[in-house]
Amino acid sequence: MKVKLGFIGTGGMAGAHMRNLQTFDDIEFTAMCDVSEERAKGAAEEYGGNVYTDFREMYDKEDLDAVYICTPPFAHGEQERIACEKDIAMFIEKPIAADLEQAVIINEDVRRSGVITSVGYHWRYGGNAQHAKSILDKESPVLGALGYWMGGLPGTLWWRIRAQSGGQHVEQTTHIFDLARFLLGDAKTVHGVATRGSMTDIPQYDVDDLSMVNIEFESGAIANIASCCAMDGWNRVQLEVFCRGLVVTVGGANTINRKGEEDSLPENGGQDRDRVFIDAVKTGDSSKILSPYSDALETLRIMMAASTSFETGKAVDL
Repeated sequence: MKVKLGFIGTGGMAGAHMRNLQTFDDIEFTAMCDVSEERAKGAAEEYGGNVYTDFREMYDKEDLDAVYICTPPFAHGEQERIACEKDIAMFIEKPIAADLEQAVIINEDVRRSGVITSVGYHWRYGGNAQHAKSILDKESPVLGALGYWMGGLPGTLWWRIRAQSGGQHVEQTTHIFDLARFLLGDAKTVHGVATRGSMTDIPQYDVDDLSMVNIEFESGAIANIASCCAMDGWNRVQLEVFCRGLVVTVGGANTINRKGEEDSLPENGGQDRDRVFIDAVKTGDSSKILSPYSDALETLRIMMAASTSFETGKAVDL
């Protein structure tokens, strides 16, 4: 059986998935859809598939087993709803939406339909994160974490518009928030602060320059996660998890420091997120998918709670 794939959105991360998927002998690129016909044609010429600029037409005309939805946060909604109606499995790039209400509606559609879903939180699948989880699951208690996604401003216009991206803590730092959930468990309370004012020369920019989000987890662990898009030539992207006498760092150097003795965190043993998804579509067994839609929704709840806290100055209970 060859899994017939459609793509909605063919730029950015879609290209990474296509390059990986073309090495599989059990998939068929069936349809390429993008608001830019030029991008869709380029993808179809390289990988195959019919070209569309309207995903509704693609869904009507093609017999798809699965669809990769690689669109910006603000664009989600109807493309997922139709896939649920047609019983088409979905791989959805993160973040799953720019607002919580839309994601809750989609999650209900997914629940009712029972379609297989996977969200692109690829950090979970890395050998470094897998080994970190194995180590931390044996430690008691995990005290907390410090996380960072600090760097420069991406060039994409929609990224700098809050209503379209949600801001950096939603669009980029989402990987760090999700990794914190993967390693520390579900969150209970969120409080955040944010500042702006250094990027007034950037047209249509209304997101935060720097934000810090404090999280209390149900386990009792705590975390602080910082996001910054005002850096130039410097970045820090990692999560440091602390136990008594132990620091495990995922991202950056990927290290284990136990009582001052530092070793590399092993990176072998991870899984290919695309392979896991395709196998799930073929077998109907989604148990190896590490981030189904319902789980990704819980990560979005943290980020949306942070957005609310930025505005109100108050902690938000989840």
